[in-house]
Amino acid sequence: MAPTVSIDFLESPLSWDEQQLQTRLDAMAAAVAERFAGQNPLLVGIESGGAWVAEALNARLDTPLPLGTLNPAFYRDDFDTRGLKATVTPSNLPFEIDGQHIVLVDDVLMTGRTIRAAMNELFDFGRPASISLVVLFDIGHRELPIRADICGETLALPPHQRVELRGPSPLIAEIRELVSEDNRETRSQE
Repeated sequence: MAPTVSIDFLESPLSWDEQQLQTRLDAMAAAVAERFAGQNPLLVGIESGGAWVAEALNARLDTPLPLGTLNPAFYRDDFDTRGLKATVTPSNLPFEIDGQHIVLVDDVLMTGRTIRAAMNELFDFGRPASISLVVLFDIGHRELPIRADICGETLALPPHQRVELRGPSPLIAEIRELVSEDNRETRSQE
């Protein structure tokens, strides 16, 4: 079980350097190898952070797994309010998923809505035997009943903080404060 770190307030961003993330990724890869021994699962990373984590996990496995990527941008339930990024990388699943065990990988699990969108997209490609979820960070704030099967680290963050992963090489993560429009206006007036 991953350790839980409770953070109430941060004067400066808490960060994980490449070596600290490598240690977590090593442990996660060992857990993937143990859990899926003999199943020959397919590894699918969610663009972009989850794809980076999936690549890093795959590089640590004794026998690399078939690797694909999903971009569930069009499957999100908040598409009308969020819109799209300027560029949307297309999904790439270079294999059939019917009857296969899928290891879905993301960088940060929060509300569960991205995972739900990714699963909806997966089902458009076929009917997998199972889907397991692997995440680097779980920060809580669930809005849907989704949980990770393997997690690098669990953080109890307040609602105004998020984990941001930068990569792909080196992978670096840090906690960032969300700044609301009201706070921006107040700060600009000071």
